[in-house]
Amino acid sequence: MIELPSDFPHTAPEHYYYECKDFKRNVVAIWLCNTQSYAYTADSPIRTIWGFVKFKRTKRSTTHTYHAPINCNKVGAEVDINDTRVYTAMQILKPLTPTILNFLS
Repeated sequence: MIELPSDFPHTAPEHYYYECKDFKRNVVAIWLCNTQSYAYTADSPIRTIWGFVKFKRTKRSTTHTYHAPINCNKVGAEVDINDTRVYTAMQILKPLTPTILNFLS
């Protein structure tokens, strides 16, 4: 089983766990899996893509970078791991709290 990189800072929320799967030769997909059951499906666990990790191997070492998902089949832009959240590596583009400037634009 593939493990999360050692510098992965997040702990899965309650009722969730992270699962790593091979995506391509040098890319690993990180899935966020929910252990609770849902009425609309009998599939268990319910999974959503968290993001991707690209590995670069040289003669002396191996490095890796984190990438946001475009969808579960496509790797997106590189992200700073400190700017990610426990549920996804996708970036927040707009603030979540409404301000007067949101309504004027």
